[in-house]
Amino acid sequence: RSRKLSSKVERAPATMMNADMDAVEAENQVELEEKTRLINQVLELQHTLEDLSARVDAVKEENLKLKSENQVLGQYIENLMSASSVFQTTDTKSKRK
Repeated sequence: RSRKLSSKVERAPATMMNADMDAVEAENQVELEEKTRLINQVLELQHTLEDLSARVDAVKEENLKLKSENQVLGQYIENLMSASSVFQTTDTKSKRK
């Protein structure tokens, strides 16, 4: 009888160890899946940041181009106005005398 009891006692820790190992393995699997999910999320955010950065650079470049064009157009309009008698300033004091 003591032999049967001793056999059951020996099996119990082995069964507990297997259950503990399964629990640790399941926990490791969950952690691995979470790390993989986070890595994928970080990579997606990096790609989004790269896209946004490229868009900002393109908008800056377009803005500089438009500013330059506006300066040219402003100078052209100024030259037209100075060449036209319609836009010439009149001296009202000299006309009265």
